[in-house]
Amino acid sequence: MSARPPPKSCDTFVVLGNLTKGGHVVFGKNSDRPNGEVQEVVYQAPATHSPGTKLKCTYIEIDQAEATHAVILSKPAWMWGAEMGANERGVCVGNEAVFTKLQSDDDKTERLLGMDLVRLALERSSTAEMAVGVIGSLLEQHGQGGPCSDIEPDLLYHNSFLIADPTEAWVLETAGQHWAAEQIKSGYRNISNTLTIGTKIDRMSEGVQEAAKEAGLWDGSSEFSFSAVFSSGDSTGGRQECGEQLLHKLSEGGDFSLTQMFEVLRDAESGICRGMDHHHPTAGSMVSVLSKEGSGRPSCHWFTGTPDPLRSVFKPFIFTDNVKISPHIQSPKIPADQDPAKVVPRFASKVNRTHLLYRRQQAAVQGGGGNAATLREVESKCVQETEACLENFDMGRLSEMDDLFKDCVDSELKFYK
Repeated sequence: MSARPPPKSCDTFVVLGNLTKGGHVVFGKNSDRPNGEVQEVVYQAPATHSPGTKLKCTYIEIDQAEATHAVILSKPAWMWGAEMGANERGVCVGNEAVFTKLQSDDDKTERLLGMDLVRLALERSSTAEMAVGVIGSLLEQHGQGGPCSDIEPDLLYHNSFLIADPTEAWVLETAGQHWAAEQIKSGYRNISNTLTIGTKIDRMSEGVQEAAKEAGLWDGSSEFSFSAVFSSGDSTGGRQECGEQLLHKLSEGGDFSLTQMFEVLRDAESGICRGMDHHHPTAGSMVSVLSKEGSGRPSCHWFTGTPDPLRSVFKPFIFTDNVKISPHIQSPKIPADQDPAKVVPRFASKVNRTHLLYRRQQAAVQGGGGNAATLREVESKCVQETEACLENFDMGRLSEMDDLFKDCVDSELKFYK
């Protein structure tokens, strides 16, 4: 497989409860994708499935779980999987492209995408540690591979994941079908497009060390470091370090907050935030506040659904029994026999996947409208009102949050008119 520079894309962050306002875990991610790719926000209700049911992921079919959790996802519109999301149990997952010494032309073979693994983990896990097991077992069983873009069909990569719940976080990194995971119980952590797990490995795939020896990547006697053994040496242009410095600075007071995670995701100087003039712009962003046990308040998840967080509005979503999701932030459904992502040869043609909010926001930005300062005021008011409501929340009135996300999308649309 010919060497190619990695996309300078994606950053995922988490700050644990010992450093946050209220003791809640704060998770955030910027999803940076090929320019022109549309990201949508979708809700999937909980479901039960008959034994033997099959599930069609982006490329391959696998066994369906007997029960799946409700999930909220920010996903490239062309694929089944998701870049990031959360489930009703307070689990969040985001993934990153990583480049390893095990990459080869075999990565072109269509298997599970890293984004499929994000969604599968959310649908099947009630804790972050359980999500580690789900991703690890599916990776070992099915492998990862296939084009990761419908705009750049030669975009192939392995994956790393940052997984969080209200009590802890895990980093899981892969090289082919091999993986290692590290548990984080306090402080903060961020991942970008490079392997970060060294010798502190809390869980790993069976046979990973033997495979490293057989490949001539480890001598078998020195201390085993997953990143040292498998990393291809590609850097992230300093974004990993810049992100870590931002988290350190903003969490020093021990009261890191939702809006400070917005600030991290909007940091353009570091390259964490990128506009539509970049070949891999920030296509969508997410921040979650995962409420600690006994707090009496639901977790709240904030999504943009549009490119460039500096030009976008974060909108709140809370899981309820009858939650509504706006159709205006979802891409049109393309019949399978007309969808270039689902027929062979792949991506032979293009279709329009833009949703209404995407079109209105982009038109406003290109026309010089969509004033960022005014948008920020609208968002700030929404944050204040939502936080005030959650501060003294009555879980018996959870149904009042059914239309929260939908109403915020509708309000943003009116702003662009």
